[in-house]
Amino acid sequence: MADPRIIAVTLDERTILWRNADIEQERRIAIFDLLEGNYFKPLREHPDGYAGPYKLTISVEEGRLALAMAREDGSPLETLVLAMGRFQRPIKSYFAICDSYYQAIRSATAEHIETVDMARRAVHNEAAELLKERLERNIEVDFDTARRLFTLICVLHIKS
Repeated sequence: MADPRIIAVTLDERTILWRNADIEQERRIAIFDLLEGNYFKPLREHPDGYAGPYKLTISVEEGRLALAMAREDGSPLETLVLAMGRFQRPIKSYFAICDSYYQAIRSATAEHIETVDMARRAVHNEAAELLKERLERNIEVDFDTARRLFTLICVLHIKS
């Protein structure tokens, strides 16, 4: 019986360039939210008919995003590799707007914080749509799953 969802997600620790308490909190929330509710359906059928659930390891290798999928028992299924070129601008934009948001929280008016937060959500949503589009030939995901995966991809790209 098919169970198209992620039950565990790991970020390749070698890939994470830098982290602090805020980044760790974002990572924990994104993973928690992802595991609470997601739709993740690889489109290629496996010879044994396996159709989920999946354990996922996310890494960046030589400028490419790698999504290593495994069965519930941890045995490997396949790894999808995507070029990161199309994600460079959205990641950079997301980091910039997040910096503005964190600065606004410290000293801005409620209206300004709300404006920056709306911009942050818009950038995040656009990036999630791009990720869905890039995955569509290989993996079907819903919007919320793409959004949370994009957050985790960003964690892999944070530099000090």
